[in-house]
Amino acid sequence: MGVGGFAERAERELRATGERVRNRTADVPAQLTARETQISRLAGDGLSNAEIAAQLFMSPRTVEYHLHKVFTKLDISSRPQLPGVQANHRNERPRQTP
Repeated sequence: MGVGGFAERAERELRATGERVRNRTADVPAQLTARETQISRLAGDGLSNAEIAAQLFMSPRTVEYHLHKVFTKLDISSRPQLPGVQANHRNERPRQTP
């Protein structure tokens, strides 16, 4: 997309201020927020959106929204995949939402 020139200029400007540019990696692990982690665990335990919503005092639509974000971040497409993916991410600490 032609952003290489912008990246080089930003790097030069950062170096001029004494800062360093950190290397980006393409395979950064997906980080779920605390709420996404909570909802994904409940969904992985077999609760429906309505049951999760009632337990967490939110609407089923909000649960659906969070699950969509979870599925996208974890690159999965269905609830049965949640327990397996969660087992792989147990050691990661959830990111706190502001």
